[in-house]
Amino acid sequence: MKEKEPKFEDAMKKLEKIVDELENGSLGLDESLKKYEEGVALSQFCTKKLNEAQKKVQILSKKGSGALEMKDFKEEDNNDANTA
Repeated sequence: MKEKEPKFEDAMKKLEKIVDELENGSLGLDESLKKYEEGVALSQFCTKKLNEAQKKVQILSKKGSGALEMKDFKEEDNNDANTA
């Protein structure tokens, strides 16, 4: 049976908890290494999810003729929208 993939938000909360535990310094070496490995895996999962979401985001913009054009989301487009 395939294990259900966690939600992005749940993975981020778990990653934050791991970071707090590692920064606290109260864990032993073995437990710290286990937590670090788990944190790396969660970080990779979150990065993958963010990349997938970015690929799905598209911006509608009007052409001069009034027709709608679909174009991929780019970081620059987001920054331009925030400064406008």
